[in-house]
Amino acid sequence: MEETHIEDAEIQSKLEVAPALISVHPSQKSVAVSVGSDLRVFDLIENCSVTLVDESDGSSHKDSIRAIRYAATGKLFVSAGDDKLVKIWSTESWTCLNTICSEKRVPAVAISSDDSHVCYADKFGVVWVVELDGILEGKVLPSKKGAQLLSHYCSIITSLEFSPNGQYILSADRDFKIRVTVFPKKPLEGAHEIQSFCLGHTEFITCTAFVSEYLMSGSGDSTVRLWDITSGSLLDTCEVSTVAGHVESNESETPTQVTVTDICTIPNSSLAAVTVQSFQGIFLLSCDMAAHTLSITKVIKIPGESFIPTSISVSASTRLLWMVSGASNLPGSNHPGFSRVQVISCIETESSSILGDEHIPGGTKLLEQLQGKVSIEESVMSAAAEAVRAAMSSLLMKKQYSDEKREFRKRTRNDKKTTQ
Repeated sequence: MEETHIEDAEIQSKLEVAPALISVHPSQKSVAVSVGSDLRVFDLIENCSVTLVDESDGSSHKDSIRAIRYAATGKLFVSAGDDKLVKIWSTESWTCLNTICSEKRVPAVAISSDDSHVCYADKFGVVWVVELDGILEGKVLPSKKGAQLLSHYCSIITSLEFSPNGQYILSADRDFKIRVTVFPKKPLEGAHEIQSFCLGHTEFITCTAFVSEYLMSGSGDSTVRLWDITSGSLLDTCEVSTVAGHVESNESETPTQVTVTDICTIPNSSLAAVTVQSFQGIFLLSCDMAAHTLSITKVIKIPGESFIPTSISVSASTRLLWMVSGASNLPGSNHPGFSRVQVISCIETESSSILGDEHIPGGTKLLEQLQGKVSIEESVMSAAAEAVRAAMSSLLMKKQYSDEKREFRKRTRNDKKTTQ
């Protein structure tokens, strides 16, 4: 009987809720949104939806996409997720140039600043590297296989970043730590020199981003922290739960621990936009480079009742902050996924404002492509926000299993290495 209940729970959890993600081209030539296995791209130059060309095997992804990002050059785009595929796209033709098959599900990706390497992490804590020789010629290349770069020893990696100078690769994980590794001259032979560990978070790390040469990290411990990566020194800690609780005007309760879900630094500034789980808005943090301190300079509340950003991205050229809220595989819903896109202009100034749908670049045509339809019911978005909160807690909080359930999971796991 016990095993039957376990099996039912395992079957139910196969369709995991995945948050909607957004990424914008550095020059705002295009915007991409992922919802579940669906990758949607809108061309802002031609003002039209993009048709993805993938000659590998039909559909682009077969399971939830967990990571999307443009290269710093804007020439490449990478998507990866639970189908154990990493896809590299040309942003000129939107043709899939290469598909890498991972042995495990992929939660994070990074692209070197010169487009020479893509790194991706799997859910067992291994970071892999792929050399992109010849890919910028725009030709579809034979499927590549990643080479093992480094390992976090069975801890889920939640974020990957190259340092601005390309000297280091940073990997953050569920076990509260950030590893700073020297990116080797011959990456395919592995990375063997650890520069530092950034230790101080007391819960899982969710996101990282660079402001100048310093690293910012967000966590489930309600903080954003500032680091010197060369020494691993913690420079400052910014607590966001108290401010979030105050803005929500819930003064009858003591602010509880919240999760920082995304960080997006504003190009050519010392500012960063931060999203917090269950908070309907954006925090703008300022980094004092001389004093090595973080402070909240602005809180932008988003009107309505249900827009809680699940992902944010900014364009270096226009400095518009793009936000998406939504999720896939909602419990009790037959729809594959929901997303809502909004944009904030002049985020670093006093005159910042949330653009109306008709004033967003691409207008309602963009919204139809990235959202599936122009208007999304608030009740649906509220359900999506709650589902994402529960899914993140389930994924990143360590679970305690009985011996019986542990043995059952070993027998029925679906991420075993496949034979080629």
